[in-house]
Amino acid sequence: MQIDIAKANQALAGKHPQEIVNWATGLNGKTIVTTNFGPYEAVILHLAVQAQPDMQVVWIDSGYATRKTYLFAEQLIRDLGLNVEVFNPLMSAARRDVLMGIPDVDDPQHEEFTNQVKLEPFGRAMRETAPDVWLTALRRDQTAFRQNMDLISQDKPGGVIKVAPVLEWAELDMERYLHEHDLPNEKNYYDPTKVLGNRECGLHNRFSA
Repeated sequence: MQIDIAKANQALAGKHPQEIVNWATGLNGKTIVTTNFGPYEAVILHLAVQAQPDMQVVWIDSGYATRKTYLFAEQLIRDLGLNVEVFNPLMSAARRDVLMGIPDVDDPQHEEFTNQVKLEPFGRAMRETAPDVWLTALRRDQTAFRQNMDLISQDKPGGVIKVAPVLEWAELDMERYLHEHDLPNEKNYYDPTKVLGNRECGLHNRFSA
């Protein structure tokens, strides 16, 4: 699918995230939304199902989520009627814990760890679901890398169109949306590939669109 990215970004600047999601589903391609069921993920998932109730939800489950996160995920799947497809690493967390544990960010094994628990499953998910449009909950205020992101991006002609509906929203906007729609939140989230909350895991650097 090919669109005029510059024109789309200009037309959607300042629009409410729901309008952006509606625009994305209106492209008449296959649209997916990815999630880790972490903080504020209920926002993008709620926006997605308002536009397309049966939208495919891709969950990269690293196997390292907390008990609260897994319970939160089940609650949200049930409450929103999510059409979830789960992609797990090829190796179990228990086996990996024996072989390498969770390497520190400065450990030479950390790159391989990140590839195993996040990048490989995500790449496999994108190949198997083969979307035309990918909705993501990235926000500009989260990391330095995301400061220069565009609302709509496509790394090559005919490539996946990456849409970040809540890119311009701050945490307060996300809190307000959760309150307005009586949605739960999960802040007890753990990502073993990042350690620090404002650190990129590599997924959005590698899979830019």
